[in-house]
Amino acid sequence: MARSFLKETDFTRDEAAGVFELAKRYKSIRQAGPLDVICGEPWGLLFFKKSTRTRLSFEAGVYELGGHPLILNASDLQLSRGETVEDTAKIMGRFLKGIVIRAYEHSVVEDFAKYSGRTVINALTDFLHPCQSYTDIFTMMEYFGKGNPTLDAIKGRKFVFFGDTACNMGYSLALAGCMFGLNVTLCGPEGFEPKADLDALFEEAGIEKTYKFTSDPVAAAKDADVLYTDVWVSMGKEDEKAERIKLMSPYQVNENLFSVAKKDAIFMHCLPAHAGEEVSEGVLRSPRSIVFDEAENRLHVQKAIISTLVRSSE
Repeated sequence: MARSFLKETDFTRDEAAGVFELAKRYKSIRQAGPLDVICGEPWGLLFFKKSTRTRLSFEAGVYELGGHPLILNASDLQLSRGETVEDTAKIMGRFLKGIVIRAYEHSVVEDFAKYSGRTVINALTDFLHPCQSYTDIFTMMEYFGKGNPTLDAIKGRKFVFFGDTACNMGYSLALAGCMFGLNVTLCGPEGFEPKADLDALFEEAGIEKTYKFTSDPVAAAKDADVLYTDVWVSMGKEDEKAERIKLMSPYQVNENLFSVAKKDAIFMHCLPAHAGEEVSEGVLRSPRSIVFDEAENRLHVQKAIISTLVRSSE
């Protein structure tokens, strides 16, 4: 039976540790050339949203695992003319061995997993971004493990996400962070705190909800190991831009916040970044910023996710 990865908890903690170990191996042997993991299989990469890192990392990743990536823009398919997700998923399931989807509604990835009969990977929805959160965990393991990424290297470290904490990255990082032993703080304006749907994910997975929410950015940043943020205006929310920037401005990750964090604290961002909005130019370009290591690791972690799903679906 095909297995999918739609949310962080679709892998157990032990399985996720295996994903991270495999990502480490894939990163170390990449220069050896393509592998023969998916044996010439066609994988569809379906995009409802524009993409740079997601498209590049998955397209390269499928190729490097020995498969054939097929880029599919939703606007070019009959979906754009009213064909149902159910019918589209059933058709794709007849042609493809796996489907990677970047969508707006989370129900889209759930329906593709239900109706296609194939492995489906959530490459981002408005609800969750599990490939990014797993990559972020791996990147922190790598950094704090000084090149030897282990979950013990991040256990108990203070991780703070600033901005709209009810967004997909806020949810995914809270879920993954608690799952893997981080001390998670979500920090943003009142009205942008996590909602009951995040708590439902914790309850469903049987994971203790240990994250905290605060609207005080200085208190949140105090003694932090990792300061993380994301764009304030995501795709589909452009009409809220002016109001969001006004509300989020006190939560910019800048030199002032870093002054109260730990001396060896790092900055992370899933990119693209808007310097001068959610992060200052100085922090984004500083030696404490590991955003490009983070971006590169999408490739290695996603290859490990695909490999693990393929192996466990056999």
